Amino acid sequence: MAGRAAAYRVAMPGPASRHYLPADGSPPPDPAPFAGTPAGRPSPLRNRVLPTGEIVAVPHRGLLMGNRGCLHGTGRELGVTRWRSKMWISCVLRWGDVRRDVMPPGRWTALFFLDEATALAAGHRPCGYCRWQDHRDLGEAWRRAAGLAERPKAARMDTELHAERVDRRRRKLTRPARLGTLPDGSMVRAGGGISLLAGGRLLPWSWEGYGAPIPADPAAEVELLTPPSIVAALSAGYQPLVHPSAGPTALRRLVPRPG
Repeated sequence: MAGRAAAYRVAMPGPASRHYLPADGSPPPDPAPFAGTPAGRPSPLRNRVLPTGEIVAVPHRGLLMGNRGCLHGTGRELGVTRWRSKMWISCVLRWGDVRRDVMPPGRWTALFFLDEATALAAGHRPCGYCRWQDHRDLGEAWRRAAGLAERPKAARMDTELHAERVDRRRRKLTRPARLGTLPDGSMVRAGGGISLLAGGRLLPWSWEGYGAPIPADPAAEVELLTPPSIVAALSAGYQPLVHPSAGPTALRRLVPRPG
C-alpha cells in the first residue's frame, strides 16, 4: 500500500536554495531573487484568484495558495498567459518552517485563494505533495463518480479538468444548472453575485469571507462555476475546506494556522 501511495504523489520540482527566505526572518544571503520594495514593485501583487479563475490584485491573502506555473516577469507583473501548465494545484500556506518568495524569477507564481471551494471552482485540485491526503481523497471520490476501477492519476485529472475550465479562446467555461441538482461545495453565480452552496443555502462570496446565508430555491437556474468533474466528486463525497465565515456546515472548516 505504501508503494502505491508513494507512486500516486505528484512530482514537484524543488526550488533552488537561494529562493528560500531564512526561517528566522533574517535577510536572505542572496537578495537578488527578492529584489523590490513596496515602492519598487506592484502592491498588492496580482496573484489572488476569484472563483471564476480570474487573477486580481487585492490586499486579502486567503487561506490556501497554489500555482499554474510561472506567470510573471522581472517586474512581478503578470504577462498575457494565465497558465503555463495543465497542472493547476492548491497548496497549504505554510509547509514546515520554509519561507519562499512568492514570485521567484522564472520558476513559479504563487496564487492565493479564499478557501478550497474557491480553488476548486477556479479549477485547482489539491496538491499531491503538501496536501497529499486531500489529493488522494479527491481522486477516490473522482473514481467513484466516474465508475473507474482505480483512482485516476494526477495527469488524467489535470487533462480532464483543463478541458472543463477553459475554452479554445482561453475563456472560463461555465454551465447552466438547476440549484437543486448541485451538491454542497459548488460555487455558482446567481442574482449577479457569486455564492457557495451549503446546506440548502447560498453563502455570498467575497474576499473577506462569506456573507449572511440566503435561502436557496432548488428550482432556480444558476450559472455553475465549479467544473463538472469536481461537482461529480463533491456528489460522491469529497468535502472541500471552507473559510470559517461559512459558519456551521457539513463541509470541512479551514482554520487559519496561528503565527
